[in-house]
Amino acid sequence: MSGKKVDIKSLDLIFNKMIQTMDQSKSDIFIISEQSRQSFDNMKKELDEVRTAISRVITEGDYLEDKTRYARRRLAEVSKNFNSFTETQVRQAYETANDLQIKLSINRTEEKQLRERRDDLERRLLALQDTIQRADQLVNQVNVVLNYLTMDLKDVGQALESAKVRQDFSMKIIEAQEEERKRVSREIHDGPAQMMANVLVRSDLIERTYTEKGPESAFVEIGSLKEMVRNALSEVRRIIYDLRPMALDDLGLAPTLKKYLATFEGYNTGTTIHFQSIGEERRFLSNYEISIFRLIQEAVTNSVKHGKSKDIWVKIEWLTDVMNIVVKDNGVGFEPKIVKDQSFGLIGMQERVDLLKGEMAISSAPSKGALLLFRIPIKLKLEEES
Repeated sequence: MSGKKVDIKSLDLIFNKMIQTMDQSKSDIFIISEQSRQSFDNMKKELDEVRTAISRVITEGDYLEDKTRYARRRLAEVSKNFNSFTETQVRQAYETANDLQIKLSINRTEEKQLRERRDDLERRLLALQDTIQRADQLVNQVNVVLNYLTMDLKDVGQALESAKVRQDFSMKIIEAQEEERKRVSREIHDGPAQMMANVLVRSDLIERTYTEKGPESAFVEIGSLKEMVRNALSEVRRIIYDLRPMALDDLGLAPTLKKYLATFEGYNTGTTIHFQSIGEERRFLSNYEISIFRLIQEAVTNSVKHGKSKDIWVKIEWLTDVMNIVVKDNGVGFEPKIVKDQSFGLIGMQERVDLLKGEMAISSAPSKGALLLFRIPIKLKLEEES
């Protein structure tokens, strides 16, 4: 073996062939990636059309629901005072209510079908996105190997360093997800889970009350039990809505905020929220919209939870290249210099504003309420979408 000569030309030939094969593989992977991107763009366009259709159907459904509710009241009035109306009026009231009910049912069916189509498209988009990412990763990996084989090792070191940065960033995302899971777990444990445990205890108490004090006392306990179940259901719905408001994808930022604030107001008796959107509303990327939504959500929650506010004003001003957001309340207020560095809510809002490359200003004083101003640049985001 030691007497055999190494064929340098053969080694060069093998090496060059290996380089060519890897380069060709990279080209094939790139083609697959581009085809997937084209499919992704087409599917994304279809998804936008479906979301637009859902928005239209929801608007029509709300209109039909109002009309149906009015028609039912009219029918109930006619039925109650039957002798005061003619046969034609009675028949017309019934037919109108029945026709609106049918239309509303068709509308709900169409909405359900559109939502299912949207969900299917979103799942397929995620699968395509995963394919594109995998293809990009493969291309990057092949590039790393090619660089290692054809260039100075210094370039490979840079590529590996970039890969390490991406890995570290991924770990931070995973940590944030785990923290969010812990938060939701605590909310469920302290809220609905505790409430349902109390329901079980109260149900045993009802049986004992019925046996010892009779049905009237038991009925009083049943009424209290129903209220506990109703509160547990409201808490579950709040947690679900806080996780992800579905209307955000369909309707956009301003309509979703309007719905959310109305719901939030209903959950917090004694608090009135005044919402105003000024200027031409626009749609952004999903992550951009949810970040702004969470920002306002956190500000309003703080106003009620810590500020004990009775009135909260939320205003969005849509300008050409910036979005101004004002959240003002008449609560107990605070000393910004003292609270800012100690409040996780304010720290979280500042971090979110920094990610959006915006600005945040706070104006407050004890017993003087609080005013938060967010200035979010949107021109850059518009250019990315175009």
